This record gives sequence, C-alpha cells and structure tokens, in this order.
Amino acid sequence: MSLLSRKISELQDRRDKAVQGGGESAIAKQIAMGKLPARERINQLLDAGSFFEYDLFIEHEAREFGMEGKNLAGDGVVIGTGTINGKPVAIYAQDFTVAGGSLGSMHARKITKIMDYALRMKIPLIGINDSGGARIQEGVNSLAGYGEIFFRNTLASGVIPQLSVILGPCAGGAVYSPALTDFVFVVDKISKMFITGPEVIKSVLGEEIDMESLGGARVHSEITGNAHFFANSEADCFTQIKTLLDYIPSCNECKGSLKKSTEPLKKYKIEKIVPVEPTKPYDVRDVIKSLTDSSEFFEVQEMWAANIVVGFGRIEGRTVGFVANQPLVLAGVLDCDSSDKAARFIRFCDAFEIPIVTLEDMPGYLPGVDQEHAGVIRHGAKLLYAYSEATVPKITVIMRKAYGGGYIAMNSRHLRADFVFAWPLAEIAVMGPEGAANIIFRKEIMEAEDPEAMRKQKVEEYKQKFANPYVAAAKGYIDSVIDPTETRNYLKHALSVSENKVVKRPNKKHGIPPF
Repeated sequence: MSLLSRKISELQDRRDKAVQGGGESAIAKQIAMGKLPARERINQLLDAGSFFEYDLFIEHEAREFGMEGKNLAGDGVVIGTGTINGKPVAIYAQDFTVAGGSLGSMHARKITKIMDYALRMKIPLIGINDSGGARIQEGVNSLAGYGEIFFRNTLASGVIPQLSVILGPCAGGAVYSPALTDFVFVVDKISKMFITGPEVIKSVLGEEIDMESLGGARVHSEITGNAHFFANSEADCFTQIKTLLDYIPSCNECKGSLKKSTEPLKKYKIEKIVPVEPTKPYDVRDVIKSLTDSSEFFEVQEMWAANIVVGFGRIEGRTVGFVANQPLVLAGVLDCDSSDKAARFIRFCDAFEIPIVTLEDMPGYLPGVDQEHAGVIRHGAKLLYAYSEATVPKITVIMRKAYGGGYIAMNSRHLRADFVFAWPLAEIAVMGPEGAANIIFRKEIMEAEDPEAMRKQKVEEYKQKFANPYVAAAKGYIDSVIDPTETRNYLKHALSVSENKVVKRPNKKHGIPPF
C-alpha cells in the first residue's frame, strides 16, 4: 500500500469515528425519543448529496473536572453548507448524542464560523437546536460563546434570512439566539424552550409544572408567539422550511425566485366569500386564496394572535407578503399581540424587498382594561411604525370596515401606502355608524317620540354621509373604488408599476421603534 493510500485509509477511519457522534448507544437513545441524529436531520432537510461538512475534527479545549480525558466528536455540533431547492444555505445542527449537545468554546466557535460564512456569502442560515445548554465545565467560556452567537444574529438580521429549528431542549441563555432570528420552527412533543426549567421554578417559586406545559411546541405556537411554524413531526417541519425558503430571497440584495404565473382556483370566488352584512364573519384566508397564484398561501404564526393573518403568496409569479384582518376571530380587531405579529412580519418583508398587500376589515383597536394595562398604546404603535418605515411597494384593499385608529394603522394613505383600493361595501369612519349616531344625535334620539326608530334613522343617515368609500375617495385618500372581482387585476397592475419604487428618507443612524 502506498503512503497516499495509507493516509487516505487513515482519513476514512477518522471520518467514520467522528460521524458516530456519541456512539451507537447514544444514537439509539436519541431515536427512541423520536428524534433523528444531527447528520440525518441535515441530510433529510438538504437536497440529496449536497451537504459538505466542515470542522469535523474539532476538539474541545476544556481541562477541568475530568474533561481533559474526554473525546467529544466534533465538540457536539455539525456545521456545513449545502442546497435546498437548489439554493445554497449554511447550516449547523447540535448533536445531542455528544455531551447532550452542550455548548463549549469550540462548539460555539464552529457555530460562529458558519454564521460568518453565511453572512459573507449572503446565503440563508439554518440552526438546528438540540442542546442541554451551556457546558458547565467550561464556565464563562460557554457564556462568551453564546454572546458571540447573539452578536452575529444581530449583525445578520435583515441581511440574510435566519431560521431556527428547535428539535429538542433549548434552555437558559440558548433561547435568545432563536428569539433573535427571523423564523422559529417547532415540533410537537419534541421542542422545548424556556429560560428556567421546571426544577428551578419549583425551587424558587414553589410552582410545579412539566416541561411540555412550560415551554412545549404548542405553548410557543399558541400562547407566547415565540414560534412561527408548528409541525407534528420532524419530516413535516423540514417540508415547512423548504416551502418558506422557496418564497423568500436568499439575502436582502437578492431577487426572489420568479415562478410561472397561474390563475387562482375557480372555487375561490371573491364576490361570494365576503358577506354584505358588516357584522357577519368569514375566513379572510379564502379571500387571499382568491387572489394568489394557484390559490396557494403559506401562513406564518397561524396559531397565535389569530385575529390577524400574515403570510406569503404569489401574484404573477412574484412573492407577496399578506397582512389581513381576520373577521372570524374577535371581528378582526387589532390588539397587543396582533399588532406585534403584523409589525414584525412587515419589517421582515421590508428588509427583504417583498411587497406588502394589506386586506382590511376591522372595527378598530380592542377596547378594555386588560388591553390598556397590557400596553396596547405601545404595541399598537409598533404597527404604525412598521408600515410607516417600510419602503417596499405597499398596497391596501379596504373590503368592509375601516374604523378609527385601525383605519390609519392598516397601511392607510397617510402612512404612505402606494395604492389604496376600496370595495363599494367599505365603511371608512371614525367609528361604527351605530356608535357614531348614538353620540352625534343623542339629543334628537332621546327627545323623539319613538327613540329606537329615530336611532335607526340617524344610523342610516350617518351611513349615507360618512360610512362609505366615496367620502374618502373624494379627498383622494382612496385611489379607486373597485368591484371585488377586479381586485386581483388591480393588485397585479399596482405591483407591476411599483416594482422599481425608490423612497428617499431623512439621513439617520436608525429610528427608535416602540419596542
């Protein structure tokens, strides 16, 4: 055997040993928990044969508490590059079979290295989190590693898409990296996220709770809003990731992929979806599907703050971000959570040059002591800020109700919407006709022989004078009052003419949003 052959054989032996991670027993235990090994996860997510791994032979530097005699394959994390749908991506996956995927200094250095690659090469970054947290034996070096990761998450924000996939525990300081990224994916019964675990909560506060109830996938999808996509299995989760990356560009200077334009499915007839009666609910997602190519819509944060719907679709083959009030839930009102949800989605679309279409039908902001004390003023202002700040093409369609501050907040002309269209059903006013009539005509109603008949008369009078789209159209606040069946054509035209939109803004370091 030649020297070269011996060296190649040695290399292969080293590779074979390194990719075994924590060994057969640890891998079997991982699979028994319903979790795939780290490299298997990467191979299932990426295009077949596209993954190239780096830093396979990295070794940890810990020398205390018996660590000097331990060999941790790859220091518990796998990094590399590959493709999804043919598009390059950078990826890392923590390996729970190696020291519980705990993060030490070299583990962190591998992650920050692939993060630097992603930012330099302008490609999406995917992080698969499955870790017991900081490696206690490395002390402050572990904390320093997290800090370096957080700093890079912030640097990359708005430059490249950052996706966090929680496929195991993610606790303590580790949760802040996913929180800094653009989209968080969770899987039922597998994902766990919390700052302090059940044991600490019990010892400090005396409260008993299990890990699933504290920080499971459903908790973060339905209650906290920390997760953007919920899946029932790892395979479903990987499909969601592939779908998302197909909609969004690879960087803030990249163009999104252009698909062949197709018509919406015929079963979605826009004129039959929205009831004429302003108080009757309907599913606004059906309206979106009546407008998008092939009636496809990829919803974001479907299970949280459901009174507003956000997500991606295509019109004429181009990706569009949709923000729509949902009359099925709380009549589509704006509140603290829905304002946060929409504002964050708008800022993502703006950062990556994705046009925004707003579908409006809501009675305003949700009243009540709970909302006021929860800071609806501050949260509601986030939506105003996001729309005002966005410079991508912004198009609004007012379908039915647009009352009070909600009318302004939902991408009105006054926040510099490029196009505002309204259906003949639209009611644009300071408040609903019933409430307005009760205030404006209070004296006449009280003094009438038949107060209820007078109230109905005054409500109708108010509707005729103010609760229609023509008053706003007469002021130039509405560009066109349109037949609902014309909506897709108007959107197509508006997106086409605004494709090369340029906006000049005052020179400043950055604004100060109402965080």
